Amino acid sequence: MAVVNDTVGTMMTCGFDDQRCEVGIIIGTGTNACYMEELRHIDLVEGDEGRMCINTEWGAFGDDGSLEDIRTEFDREIDRGSLNPGKQLFEKMVSGMYMGELVRLILVKMAKEGLLFEGRITPELLTRGKFETKHVSAIEKSKEGLSKAKDILTRLGVEPSHEDCIAVQHVCTIVSFRSANLIASTLGGILSRLRDNKGVPRLRTTVGIDGSLYKMHPQYARRLHKTVRRLVPDSDVRFLLSESGSGKGAAMVTAVAYRLAEQRRQMDETLEEFTLTHEQLLEVKRRMRIEIENGLKKKTHEIAKVKMLPTFVRSTPDGTENGDFLALDLGGTNFRVLLVKIRSGKRRTVEMHNKIYAIPVDIMQGTGDELFDHIVHCISDFLDYMGIKGARLPLGFTFSFPCKQTSLDAGILLTWTKGFKATDCEGEDVVSLLREGIKRREEFDLDVVAIVNDTVGTMMTCAYEDPNCEIGLIVGTGSNACYMEETKNIEMVDGDEGRMCVNMEWGAFGDNGCLDDIRTVYDKAVDELSLNSGKQRYEKMISGMYLGEIVRNILIDFTKRGFLFRGQISEALKTRSIFETKFLSQIESDRLALLQVRSILQQLGLNSTCDDSIIVKEVCGVVSRRAAQLCGAGMAAVVDKIRENRGLDHLEVTVGVDGTLYKLHPHFSRIMHQTVADLAPKCNVSFLLSEDGSGKGAALITAVGCRLRESEQN
Repeated sequence: MAVVNDTVGTMMTCGFDDQRCEVGIIIGTGTNACYMEELRHIDLVEGDEGRMCINTEWGAFGDDGSLEDIRTEFDREIDRGSLNPGKQLFEKMVSGMYMGELVRLILVKMAKEGLLFEGRITPELLTRGKFETKHVSAIEKSKEGLSKAKDILTRLGVEPSHEDCIAVQHVCTIVSFRSANLIASTLGGILSRLRDNKGVPRLRTTVGIDGSLYKMHPQYARRLHKTVRRLVPDSDVRFLLSESGSGKGAAMVTAVAYRLAEQRRQMDETLEEFTLTHEQLLEVKRRMRIEIENGLKKKTHEIAKVKMLPTFVRSTPDGTENGDFLALDLGGTNFRVLLVKIRSGKRRTVEMHNKIYAIPVDIMQGTGDELFDHIVHCISDFLDYMGIKGARLPLGFTFSFPCKQTSLDAGILLTWTKGFKATDCEGEDVVSLLREGIKRREEFDLDVVAIVNDTVGTMMTCAYEDPNCEIGLIVGTGSNACYMEETKNIEMVDGDEGRMCVNMEWGAFGDNGCLDDIRTVYDKAVDELSLNSGKQRYEKMISGMYLGEIVRNILIDFTKRGFLFRGQISEALKTRSIFETKFLSQIESDRLALLQVRSILQQLGLNSTCDDSIIVKEVCGVVSRRAAQLCGAGMAAVVDKIRENRGLDHLEVTVGVDGTLYKLHPHFSRIMHQTVADLAPKCNVSFLLSEDGSGKGAALITAVGCRLRESEQN
């Protein structure tokens, strides 16, 4: 029902007994404070009515260097040896976790200087953690403190004299007194702020307090109270010891949350539709396998939705590739030309030089000749820039539009996408259009070896690093996969020797209705309002272009039902595609105080509460989790197909991956990997992030094409 910080729990518990309680402090193993701030002062939260409890996380006070003038060499040594150097510097000066260690370091230094224990230093005294904060409390007891000191020091093997015991007691007192004074100072800052907020000449308030150091140390509480009264003389402060702040306080907060339970049940019911069982995912895998077979077979290929297009890439790199290659990358409003220098031998290297050119809208939507003349003009400029115009270099062309390839160097453009509308190109071989453009220019000649799909480029780039890589996957704005299939299974291609990479075009999985039983009303709404309604249904459930839109549809529904934003839908939220998929990544990366969530919702004109932010984060989580699982189910079908093709009990294979969703989302890759492992237990699948598949991959495909061409000629 509620997530409660223990400091807040302490304040709530004491607030139940004393309504004046508006500050909570913990001084134990760690330290922290919270207090009731005026909402109008909390810029990170919408609204300016009333108050809200702020968890100060004051342990990090000083991390910006503001306490350097009072930190000692011992504080610095503690920090250097800690698990989080440079962080929680205030906490390391005052809390129970570090107090005993501070004393030990001082004793070691004094012993080394001959001021204690006749200069004796034992292994125990040099061991971290041997002198605990409970020892400090025992030594500072007024009556038996010196005898306790003797016992503790004897256990450390130092045989202390009476004077040693007095000195050690003095050290303990100095360290714990400093702690109480520092806590009093910071609490004084909070109390002064409360007084100023209220605009009263004298503050009357109660501080709820908990923590082992405060409760167990014989002098700590008295010292703290005294210093607070001295530092804030215009405040009447009562200190109230919390009884089980973390339990009773949590219950207090929970009581408030309880009335939201029915709303919660209805939301859970809706989000449940996005939670896929192991059996459902296995069924998705089985259906993907059926669609793969339909795409590969001649009699079903025409009607198949997962097209399984042959790429005529017959081999992954074997390490002997060598030479200079040009690569072109056309997939959007920017066009890249690259020179890729591949060197074989013991120290294989790939060196890349590239230049990016804009493609103006009038060129994108003009004639085919104008588009390819512009592309050739950019190539000419690049060859001049690199000083290589005279060389007839082999070229690979990454062309990220739907193509039907008839050979490695021929691809018929099926349809333009991404805002391109150049005339006289659809139905034509784009390599021929490029060659004609080069001829018209009459400045240079190039050997166009390959037209490359970006998924295949991704696979080839990773295969250069890892010979086990035989699958390419892109999960970004869109999604697609390719893999090395046995040529004999690809009925659209002659020959049955060896293997060939197949471009699955798997985004269209489900276009025949085979995923309708797991599609939700929100998926259907996104599809119906898209530019290609009824198409790419699998892609619309898993890729970056659509996840934000699914989330937006859920948020609108939840707001209409009164679960979110007090039932108020902002104009911005009504705008299609305004909830970008990058928001999902940012929201799901958000751990502290939901600041990212609130900032994003603010941009969308939504007046959100903390509860709203939690729900939005949850919606993002179920949508992206389902996407990762569905993607994993598709990949499980591919790896199992490869394993069965080869008659193996166990397959070791690597998937080369690219795409912003896979790379930037905090959980997508982990969930996808786990799903593949669960659904294809006989396959050990590794995932390798592609570095520039569209550039380096195109050059590698070209290099492999040249190698195979030469071996055929020989």
